[in-house]
Amino acid sequence: MVYGLFYLPLPLSDPLLRQTHHFDDSKVLTPTVRSNLMEKLCTPSTDLHTQCGWAVDVMSARDIGANMMKPAGTYNLNAQAMDATIALIQGVYKRGVNVKEIYIDTIGNPESYQRKLERVFPTAKVTVAKKADSLYPCVSAASVCAKVTRDAALEVLYESYVVKPEGGDGDEEMSGTKEAKVAEEESWGSGYPSDVRCTSWLKRNMHPVFGWGSECRFSWGTAKDMMDLKGLAAKVDWPVEDDDETSRLTDYFSAGKEKDTDELGSWFGKPVGVDVF
Repeated sequence: MVYGLFYLPLPLSDPLLRQTHHFDDSKVLTPTVRSNLMEKLCTPSTDLHTQCGWAVDVMSARDIGANMMKPAGTYNLNAQAMDATIALIQGVYKRGVNVKEIYIDTIGNPESYQRKLERVFPTAKVTVAKKADSLYPCVSAASVCAKVTRDAALEVLYESYVVKPEGGDGDEEMSGTKEAKVAEEESWGSGYPSDVRCTSWLKRNMHPVFGWGSECRFSWGTAKDMMDLKGLAAKVDWPVEDDDETSRLTDYFSAGKEKDTDELGSWFGKPVGVDVF
């Protein structure tokens, strides 16, 4: 998952982004248009490069899933997104930028999200809204940065995932789960459940026991549902051992102690004779 940030002088927001370069909701822009805008942002001679700044925070599927599936206390996706957003904005402050206004595309309830951010950044005017990337040009630009970064990362990861074995006959294999038919899998899609390429790739490359590799978030509802489908995943029955005694973890650390040992007297060790010297 990729979160993006974009900043520029207030008077240039509409003239530069909306009127000159036609930034819009990134979902309605084609990948080619998004890439061209990103290229201008990264080219030193352009007005976008000289007047604007941007940053992204890339969170791996493994990190997100590990946080969401912690045994003690769930660190859900909204909380992780909130922390990523705050970290990005704090990074701009650390660069000495005088931040006056902050515009955020909401995660969940916009009112509660805005109140949280206002407490963290009390000197700035904070606006959190639904579909903010279609309302505010700076959010549109941030979304473009995030999506172009995401697409590039997925492409590079996919290329590293499809490997050719050394000394082989040229047949390509997936390094994670099972043999791949690369002709059928030109891409694994965008990662959205509505993307047919994504769901098709998941079904073709799912191991019946282990599922997928680190490229897939196991806390994702789509992955969970697919693992629960009959015929795709292997059914595992975990035997329950019937023990007469229930042991605690701390029992293993005290199992070797003698019953007559004076615990308080031996706290700092046991006395030794002079023969050891």
